[in-house]
Amino acid sequence: MSNLVRWGVVAPGGIADVVTSDLVRVRGAEVVAVSSRALPRAQAFAAKHGIPRAYGATADLLADPEVDVVYVATPHAQHHEVVREALLAGKHVLCEKPFTLTVADARELADLAKERGLFLMEAMWTRFNPLVRRIRELIAEGAIGDVRAVHADFGFTADYDPEHRLWDPALGGGALMDLGVYPVSFAHMVLGEPESVTVHGSLAPTGVDADAALLLAYPGGAHALLTCSLISTPEVRATIVGSGGRIEVPEPFFNPAAIVVNGVEERAELDGNGYTPQLAEVTQRIANGYTESPEMPLDDTVAVLRTLTTALAALGVDYAKVR
Repeated sequence: MSNLVRWGVVAPGGIADVVTSDLVRVRGAEVVAVSSRALPRAQAFAAKHGIPRAYGATADLLADPEVDVVYVATPHAQHHEVVREALLAGKHVLCEKPFTLTVADARELADLAKERGLFLMEAMWTRFNPLVRRIRELIAEGAIGDVRAVHADFGFTADYDPEHRLWDPALGGGALMDLGVYPVSFAHMVLGEPESVTVHGSLAPTGVDADAALLLAYPGGAHALLTCSLISTPEVRATIVGSGGRIEVPEPFFNPAAIVVNGVEERAELDGNGYTPQLAEVTQRIANGYTESPEMPLDDTVAVLRTLTTALAALGVDYAKVR
C-alpha cells in the first residue's frame, strides 16, 4: 500500500455523494475509483468528485489493485454480499448502516475480516462527532454521576411508496433499520447492551415497521427510551440523565454542533458535512495497520444488531426470511 490510503466507492447514491465530498478533505486519503451497476452514473459521479476511474460493476472495482479500502453505500439488503466480496478480494471496508440485516451475517463478516487481517467498520459516524466524543469523556469523568436513563428520538414523515427502499422489505426497509439504528447505537454507546428489549410499534402495508418505541432495560434499573418513525416527525434530540446531572443533545443528536451539560452549553465546529472525523479515523487506522476502531468496534455493531433484530422480531419482522 502506498503512503496514501486509496478509497473506492460502491453505489454512488445520495449518501455516497455527501460522504465523498468529505472524504476528499481527509489528509492521507485519496478516492481513486467508483462503481455502479449503471456505468453512466458512476462516470457522472467520478466527474463531479474528480475520481480517476469509474466502473460498471462492483467486481471490476474490487479487482482494481490500487483500491485499498471500499466504502459500501448500497441498499441495506446488499451490504452483506458486497462486504463479503470486498473482504475476499483483500480490501478493507467501511460499510453504511445498518451493517447487515441479521446478526448471523454481521458475525460472519466480522470473523472473515479478522481471519483476513482486514479493517472493517460500520459507518456509524455519530461516534466520531467531536461533541459525542466529548460526551463519552464527560460520562467517564463522572460529570453527571451514574447514568440512569437515555432518551433519543429520530423520525420524519416519508411519502409511502411500496417500491421505495424505506418501505420495501426486500431492500431492508423500515423505521428501525433506517432510523432506529441511530438511537439504539447511541444508547449502546452510553449504557452498553441491554438485558431486555420491549417494543411497541406499527407495520406498513408492505410488512416493514412504520414506527417503533423501544424500552431497553439495564441492571439496577437504568433504561433507554428510544423512538423512530417514518410516519411522524419528532424532535431529533437526545438526553442522558445521570444521578448527578444531565447532558442534553439538541437536534440533530446524531451530528450535534452543541451539547448542554448541567445547564452549560458547549459547542464545536463541524468539519464538512460531519463525516470527516469518521473518514479520518478509518484512514488513519488502516494506515497504521489496525483492523478495527476502538470507538466503533465490531462487537458493538453486532450487539446493536441484536437489539434491533430483537425489536423487529417482537413486531413480527424477520429479515432472514426475505433474503
